[in-house]
Amino acid sequence: MPDDIDIRSSQTRMEVAYGSGDGDENMVAIVAKKEASLGTIFDQSYKPWDGELGPRWMRNYSIYRHHVYGLFTSKGHRYYHPFVRLTILVIFLASLTPIPMLFLSSLLPGQDGDILSKMWGINRFNLWGQILGYFPRNLCMWPLLTALVVGGMISDDRRNGTSAIYFSRPINRFDYTAMKFLSVSVILGFVILFSYFAYYTSAIVFRGEGWAYLIDTLPLFIGGMISGIILIITYTSIGLALSSISQSRFFAAIGFLSVIYGTKIIALLIDLQFDTSIMYILSPYDCLAHLGQFLLGLELNYSHPLAFSIVSLISFNIISMGILISRISSMEVTRE
Repeated sequence: MPDDIDIRSSQTRMEVAYGSGDGDENMVAIVAKKEASLGTIFDQSYKPWDGELGPRWMRNYSIYRHHVYGLFTSKGHRYYHPFVRLTILVIFLASLTPIPMLFLSSLLPGQDGDILSKMWGINRFNLWGQILGYFPRNLCMWPLLTALVVGGMISDDRRNGTSAIYFSRPINRFDYTAMKFLSVSVILGFVILFSYFAYYTSAIVFRGEGWAYLIDTLPLFIGGMISGIILIITYTSIGLALSSISQSRFFAAIGFLSVIYGTKIIALLIDLQFDTSIMYILSPYDCLAHLGQFLLGLELNYSHPLAFSIVSLISFNIISMGILISRISSMEVTRE
């Protein structure tokens, strides 16, 4: 009897599932439609993609293009707010302001042209000021430019879950980090180094200088160029490190400005109070300025050894890159 009960109960359950046999012999599924008419079940099958992936350089270039081309067009690339684009354009044009003065000096005859040429022409101080001058470049231009660029470089990926697209495949974390770093460096380099190169070449062309003048000033130009490259690397590493630890554009931008301005002001106050420049090793700008003065052969404005500033610069970059790599390695292939 227990077996019969199990059989009948099983049969009852089957009839509940498929019907009692009245009108259900066709076994056709009913599709949910307005007319509630008979339909069919669509067979959905997923097949793996057997195509070939693009080369590694092309995948990396897509990250670079996404960030850099977004400055000029937002279609299919990173969106930069119009105010951000306008600010970057103003910074770029402001960094080219010595060029019109050089052109004016070439038009003025006699002593007036010579005075303007000495004020705006090529010399150690002007080449240093074009890259590392505190005002206006490292007070108003370069930190603000870096803050605008790095603001959402990685924090947007953390907030929006874009890392799932990057890291699921075929982008690895090293390529992701390298392309982010390269994108920021290229944008900063275009504004800083291009304006520096344009200033140097314009001064030679407008004044009609010869090869002897070019050979004499070329070591100074190279020293300033090296200073600019080190500045770009340092600002990029600090900015990306701050962008990687937050999901907010505002935090990364304000944090970078706080690091540059805050350390400068604290070191300046200690220098004025205790007449010592040792605390300037905590300021990225002052370490860069100290090294730039040495590369251009200027008189050093700091009483502490140059080696301290070099070690501090190396430490800034190592710590920043360590934070950046650690945070990116912790980003999962899911929305955080």
